[in-house]
Amino acid sequence: MGRKKIQIKPIKDERNRQVTFLKRKYGLMKKAYELSVLCDCEIALIIFNSNNKLVQYASTDIDKILLKYTEVYFVQFVAFIEINFLLNLLNFY
Repeated sequence: MGRKKIQIKPIKDERNRQVTFLKRKYGLMKKAYELSVLCDCEIALIIFNSNNKLVQYASTDIDKILLKYTEVYFVQFVAFIEINFLLNLLNFY
């Protein structure tokens, strides 16, 4: 027999919300670890709780992963800007 599905909606009771956060945070971090081991990939997980407390997990050095992310994002952003610039030039003439 399977588990009963819960309705996904904000939890009003502060204590229940904190307990749920801790349990699900642990489960999410465990899944991230398992994925990184099974698939040999780099994972960075960044969470800010309702009190703006930082919780993080990284399969390797988090600074290295975030630097890689910003480099890829920057290259994609520059390509997007260049394509838009060229399209605007074509539309202008």
